[in-house]
Amino acid sequence: MLQKSPTPLPSASQPAAAGDDALYYEYSTAANPIGAGIISKVPYHSFSPELYANGPTRLVRLDLSGPLQTEGPATGPGLCASFARVLAGETLALDQATTSQVLYVQEGAGHLRQGEALLPYAEGDFLAFPGGELPRLEAERTSRLYYVNDAPLLRYLGVRIDQPRFRPTRYPAARAQAELAKAAAAEQAAKRSRISILLGNTHFPHTRTVTHVLWAMFGILPAHSVQKPHRHQSIALDFIVDTPPGCYTLVGTEVDAAGEILHPTRVDWESGMAFVTPPGYWHAHYNESGQPAHLIPIQDAGLQTWLRALDIRFVA
Repeated sequence: MLQKSPTPLPSASQPAAAGDDALYYEYSTAANPIGAGIISKVPYHSFSPELYANGPTRLVRLDLSGPLQTEGPATGPGLCASFARVLAGETLALDQATTSQVLYVQEGAGHLRQGEALLPYAEGDFLAFPGGELPRLEAERTSRLYYVNDAPLLRYLGVRIDQPRFRPTRYPAARAQAELAKAAAAEQAAKRSRISILLGNTHFPHTRTVTHVLWAMFGILPAHSVQKPHRHQSIALDFIVDTPPGCYTLVGTEVDAAGEILHPTRVDWESGMAFVTPPGYWHAHYNESGQPAHLIPIQDAGLQTWLRALDIRFVA
């Protein structure tokens, strides 16, 4: 049975004795809380593009805080994804209590304003920016965006941002698409597990990630192709930029001797959708159509890489 969240800390007017919160567990029954059902696994879940296709300016949290047992909105234990919709001429405030935020612009144009920074955005752009100061989206044309931050991680740690680790940064669509086309045209592209690029930042040369916590990958799934299974210990919050019918992902906990996923869960792709790939699960992408598709996994792999815990693996 899943346990309830811990009780709140006593207030200053109700001081606790030094040993009141102490507990002791026998090792073999306590060392694997996930296996014992004490803490929940990250659930599979898909989020429809209909959630932000129409209607007023708003932030749509892709919230799994119930099954995850978190104290606030969360899509994974340390990350929260959202769909954002901003009508032309309107403004939408984002999150402040984060260290890392990444936006992908599905459609529209406008600016991101954060303190003295003012970044233009247009369809296909990526924006990365820290927390601390409140960021706002100012839409010139009605905009739909995919937004991920690490607010749940800060809530869990009980900390606030002290100073930003990087500056607000724009990755223009034309440059990102040109770099992806270069990767796709490489001689070894067909033999690689994924045809994609990682967005990086000069401040994080060791992890080669878009922030110290997040990585953002921009990938292509070519026509009539299979991208074989791989796995890693970071959660993947996957966003589908565009897709023809016939593209899907298979996810599962085990692979057989031939490298095929056993008893998989299938996620059929829709343009503008998002879905969760839990950490440690094998996943493979399939395109049975005659047209390419594009996807953006955003993960906490910057943090996992720095902890030396990413453990990324590929089938042969």
